[in-house]
Amino acid sequence: MSTSILYIIVLSLLFLSFLKDRSKTRKALKKALKSIQKNLSMMITVMMFMGVILTVIDPQFISMIFGKESGIYGVLLGLGIGSVSFMPSFIAFPLGANLLESGAGYPQVAGFISSLMGVGFISFGMESKYFGTKVALMRNLLALLASIVFAAAVGGLL
Repeated sequence: MSTSILYIIVLSLLFLSFLKDRSKTRKALKKALKSIQKNLSMMITVMMFMGVILTVIDPQFISMIFGKESGIYGVLLGLGIGSVSFMPSFIAFPLGANLLESGAGYPQVAGFISSLMGVGFISFGMESKYFGTKVALMRNLLALLASIVFAAAVGGLL
């Protein structure tokens, strides 16, 4: 039901925007379409890759490496994999839910998802080009520290 409400709100705002300035609304819609087309191949590839991985890897294996029994090693593994991975958030969060359903522990998944969203090992080169190596390194280290604190907090609360 809440999804329907969001669609109604978005369509209403789009209609109001169209009434206010048709040319700007058309330009915005064209930009949005180009953005979707540009990112669609990456999104499909990532979704297929994650679908295959979750199909091939059985829940017992996920439970073994990310389960509650994996303890600090599972958290560190999640932090490491998340730090070197690149995945959009709309795929990462459902993946986290699937990992939990397959037997992964909350602190392990929290470390994985938070480092996946915050730490950018793959994008470090581009980030250092724009912001400088020192700033990029500091931001990534702080994001990794925040991910560790987050995973520890989730582990302590649950």
